[in-house]
Amino acid sequence: MSAVFPQKHLTDLAEWHRMGEAGIFPPESRMELIEGEILHMSPIGFHHSGHVARLIHFFAPLLKSQAIINAQNPVQLGDISEPEPDFVLLRPEASFYSRRHPKAEDVLLLVEVSDSTLRFDRNQKMRLYATYNIPEYWIVNLIDDCLEVFRQPQDGEYLNQTVLSKADSLNLQALPEIQIAVADIL
Repeated sequence: MSAVFPQKHLTDLAEWHRMGEAGIFPPESRMELIEGEILHMSPIGFHHSGHVARLIHFFAPLLKSQAIINAQNPVQLGDISEPEPDFVLLRPEASFYSRRHPKAEDVLLLVEVSDSTLRFDRNQKMRLYATYNIPEYWIVNLIDDCLEVFRQPQDGEYLNQTVLSKADSLNLQALPEIQIAVADIL
């Protein structure tokens, strides 16, 4: 008798969307499709949600229609991933992405606010975002009270990785006229 091992059932976006439309998941569930796997995400705590609100509040007056702010909504990456990043700056689009989810080429900046998910955000999510050439990825690291900045995606990695403290500032890669004092978003 040969050994039988359990196998994962990976899914794609079409099946993922059908499951959502069929109401398979409770409405309050927080789940993401990452590389074909359905992942249950931890509940959002007040510290985390406050930092997402801080990002929105900070960026909104600076953008002047140069980008669309999107928070905790899907971004379609290929056929097997649809993460819901905490904060995204998107290229302007007339319908505000009401006819489709944004794709990698629509993303100017993607941010994950990270406390309990720091290792996941630094590994799987960073690799996923680099693979799909998200040009700039930030981790607002609530554990170490710093901003981790990743730029220049190539072959599933970011060639430029920087850790900034509250004393530092930086300019957005896609919108270089916008300067950010790290203290304003930490």
